[in-house]
Amino acid sequence: MAKPGFWDEPDSAKAVSKERTELEQSLAGHEQMQSKLEDAEVLLELALEEDDRATAKEVQHSLAALEDGVAQLETARLLGGPDDGRGAILAINAGAGGTDAQDWAEMLLRLYIRFAERRGFEVRQLDLQEGDEAGIKSATLEINGFQAYGLLKGESGIHRLVRISPFDASHRRHTAFASVYVSPQVDEDIEIEVNDADLRIDVFRASGAGGQHVNKTSSAVRMTHIPTGVVVSCQNEKSQHRNKEIALKVLKARLYEMELAKREEEKQKVHDSHQEIAWGSQIRSYVLAPYRLVKDHRTGVEMGNVDAVLDGDLESFVQGYLVWRAGIRDAREQAGKGE
Repeated sequence: MAKPGFWDEPDSAKAVSKERTELEQSLAGHEQMQSKLEDAEVLLELALEEDDRATAKEVQHSLAALEDGVAQLETARLLGGPDDGRGAILAINAGAGGTDAQDWAEMLLRLYIRFAERRGFEVRQLDLQEGDEAGIKSATLEINGFQAYGLLKGESGIHRLVRISPFDASHRRHTAFASVYVSPQVDEDIEIEVNDADLRIDVFRASGAGGQHVNKTSSAVRMTHIPTGVVVSCQNEKSQHRNKEIALKVLKARLYEMELAKREEEKQKVHDSHQEIAWGSQIRSYVLAPYRLVKDHRTGVEMGNVDAVLDGDLESFVQGYLVWRAGIRDAREQAGKGE
C-alpha cells in the first residue's frame, strides 16, 4: 500500500485495503488466543507451585474461554465464500401461531442481538413492527462486523418453537413459527440496478412510543419491488428521505441474495437453496415442552441447554452448518470430476 501510485486507482486500492483489514482481523484473533494460552500457562504454574485452589479455578475458566475462542477460529476457517466477510442484513417475521408466533419472533430478535454482541459485532435496528398483544410482527437488523454474513447465513429459514403457551389460560402446548432471512450487505463494489419504475413506495406514520417526531409525520417507508414482490420497510429514522435510503439498501441486499440463491440452485440442479428459506420447511426446532432440546434438521446438531441457545449461544449450530455445507460442496465437486 506504500507503493507509489497505489491510490491512483481508488477501486483497486479499496479492494486491497479491505482484504488487508480482513487478514489483520484474522491474524489478531489467532494472536489473541496465543496470548490467552500463555496467560493460562503462567496461572497454571503458579497454582501448582502455591497449591492455590482459587488460582486453579481461574485456570479452568481460562481454559473454557480458550475452548470457545478456538471453536470460533475453527468456524471462521470454514468461511471462504466471496461474500462471507461482509456484514449482514437479518430480517425476522412472525408466522403461524398468532400471539405465540409474535412472541417467538421477539425471542429470536433477542437471540441474534445477543449472538452479535458475543462476536463483537455492531447491531443497528432498521425496522420493528410491534405485535398486536405481545412480541413483534417483524424486525430488520443491520449487523456490521467481519464475517457477520458468513456466520449468520445458515440461519435463513423457518424456526419452530414448541412450548406451553404463556398466553393460553388452559396451559396447553402450542407450536409457533417465525422466518429468518439473512442477506449480505451490498457495498459500492457490487452493482445492483433497481429501476424507479419497478418500485412502489408507501409512506405511513411509524409505530412506537407516542410523542416522538416519528409518530407525528409520515416518515416511515414501505418499499415494494414489483417484479419480485419483495417488500421491505424502515421507520426508525426521523427523516422520510433517510428511511428511503435504508429501505433501498435492504432491498438491494435481498435482491442480491436472491441472485446468489438462483446461481447456487443452477449449480446443484436442485432446489436446496430455495427450500432452506421457504415458508413451512423448518430448519430448526426449539422444544421447551415436554422435553428441552434445540435441533437443527439439516445438520443433526442438537443442544439440550435451550436457555443458552436463546441467549445467543449459536456456535455449535453455526459450525455444524458450515461443515454440512462444505460437505455438500465437496460432494458436488467430486461428482463433477467423475462425469
